[in-house]
Amino acid sequence: MLTRRVVVTGMGAITPIGNTVDEFWSNTLLGKSGVRFIEGFDVDDQRVKFSASIQDFNAEDYLDAKVANRYDEFIVIGYAAAVQAIRDAGLENPEDPTRVGVAIGSGIGGIRTINDQQNILVARGPRRVSPFFVPSSIVNMISGLVSIEHGYQGPNIAIVTACTTATHNIGVSARMIQAGDADVMIAGGAEWSTCRLTVAGFASMKALSTRNDEPERASRPWDKNRDGFVLGDGAGVLVLESYEHAAQRGANILAEVAGFGMSADAHHITGPPTDGRGAMLSMRNALRSAELSADEVHYINAHGTSTPQGDIAETRAIKTVFGDKTKVAISSTKSMVGHLLGAAGSVEAIVSILSIRDQCAPPTINLDEPDVECDLDYIPHTARSIPIDTVLSNSFGFGGTNGTLVFKRV
Repeated sequence: MLTRRVVVTGMGAITPIGNTVDEFWSNTLLGKSGVRFIEGFDVDDQRVKFSASIQDFNAEDYLDAKVANRYDEFIVIGYAAAVQAIRDAGLENPEDPTRVGVAIGSGIGGIRTINDQQNILVARGPRRVSPFFVPSSIVNMISGLVSIEHGYQGPNIAIVTACTTATHNIGVSARMIQAGDADVMIAGGAEWSTCRLTVAGFASMKALSTRNDEPERASRPWDKNRDGFVLGDGAGVLVLESYEHAAQRGANILAEVAGFGMSADAHHITGPPTDGRGAMLSMRNALRSAELSADEVHYINAHGTSTPQGDIAETRAIKTVFGDKTKVAISSTKSMVGHLLGAAGSVEAIVSILSIRDQCAPPTINLDEPDVECDLDYIPHTARSIPIDTVLSNSFGFGGTNGTLVFKRV
């Protein structure tokens, strides 16, 4: 492990249950569901009629309206979460902007804009396609916009690895700081993919829950009656710094990025191997990176998507790493906000950090009848106050890509 320590000094979040970190965290601990019927487009002919959507977000709180209107919504909320994190860290005017980088990705990117502009092309011809179409839909434009608006001249990237996107952006950013490529990285992910095309696509592959009679109960990780994930929209961004840089400027240090692990399932384009070996490797690599043993982890924020195969595979992976009889506390906050795809890992990283700060692990809601094959301590229904010094956070994505972060108290 490289010796340069990396800490978190700022956080920002736009989610289905809150458009600030404080609001999101408060509702998470209360077990509030952000899943609701879709209202933004016609769903009469759709198999799935609900999602975890963002409510009451005002782009003009962060960008001039004319500028905001040029970009797909995923870019705007990603930028908003970054602004929150930068303000939280007190880095609006860094001493050396050449040492500040950005790494904010998205799993799908501007699918809503792509869909809309394709419809315009077909209906009205090529001359009516927006000149902002390409820059308003490409994945790296969140990082680009943050850099442009704030003058950050360090590394500027956007890793895209499906539902592991944000976790990989955070982990690789930490390693860039360790390697000396930057002193500060603004890192995370954003996704606003809920549209007719995306809902139809996920529904066609039978990945989504079809619990149209009670949407707020549709996301139910580990439960015997789970039937798929709930599509969600959101953004999460962290400010990462070298410990020395943060200490020198008197920053408020929230937690340390103690470890990061990656792996590949090498198995299937969408489904995990039944034994969870890829997830197991990712967790073991993260713990090795952190120079920690499994019994030093107090809480796991699981990937926990509410899919029949995925929840069992992750359970088996945890048992392999932590032991069949492990008592480690585990929960899935996707039970409340749905699956935020490329933003999931960063929003869950925020949960992990706040669980350390407040010594409280959030619940898994809707866990009424645990699957017999999901028999670990998944904190059903109600948040739990427990001693938490170290947290492990999992993300797994299509293509068999896996990432795990380890956070610990400083």
